[in-house]
Amino acid sequence: MFHVVLINPEIPPNTGNIIRLCANTGATLHLVHPLGFDLSEPQLRRAGMDYAELTVVQQHDNWEACRDVLGDARRYALTTKGVRRVTSTNWQAGDAMIFGCETRGLPSEVLADIAAENRLRLPMMDVPKNRSLNLSNAVAVVVYEGWRQLGFPGST
Repeated sequence: MFHVVLINPEIPPNTGNIIRLCANTGATLHLVHPLGFDLSEPQLRRAGMDYAELTVVQQHDNWEACRDVLGDARRYALTTKGVRRVTSTNWQAGDAMIFGCETRGLPSEVLADIAAENRLRLPMMDVPKNRSLNLSNAVAVVVYEGWRQLGFPGST
């Protein structure tokens, strides 16, 4: 299925929700350190760690280590600075969807590794105070769009 990559996530419930999402969609979750929390935090467990045994969760010391594990997977950065909409991508099994932390987005060194045409965005209303979607909501929208395009393989 897909690779969901979280670069330096900071909020335990978001990561817990994403673990649950990955378990229910067959995606592999990659957590790139440093994390803004301890994986044993109660909020994380309540939000999804009971699903951790139902999915593959890999931890990486840094972006370079994660990139090496992803190998030749097509990499897509999700960013408010994206040039294309998520829906304009023809998703394939094995693609990597890369998300930044809740407060800072993706670091420049990660964006530098992603071709400009693979920097994607989710459409939002053009309202001055709208900055971005919640991380777990953004991941859910993107994963389900990709899975929909593939015909929801493995689903009931």
